[in-house]
Amino acid sequence: MGNQSRRAFFRGLLRQGAKTVAAFNEGREEVRQKHERDAFFGSYESSYALTLCEDSLLIETAQMAGIETEGRDRLEIAKELFDRQGGF
Repeated sequence: MGNQSRRAFFRGLLRQGAKTVAAFNEGREEVRQKHERDAFFGSYESSYALTLCEDSLLIETAQMAGIETEGRDRLEIAKELFDRQGGF
């Protein structure tokens, strides 16, 4: 009986360890994606594909997505639009 409870304990420990490693890797991936996103939107030059498009196209697309555009910078609008479309 003692061996069975030890086996169950170690199996549970291994399962929990695997879950912890998976959660760590998931968190690490989220941080990597956030870093890439922040680097992409670090300046107008690095995100030119979104921020330098025609004003009316950016504004119209943002409004269709339900994004408030009044009084906001193009970079902010493009960043929010990018996030709502799924980002990286």
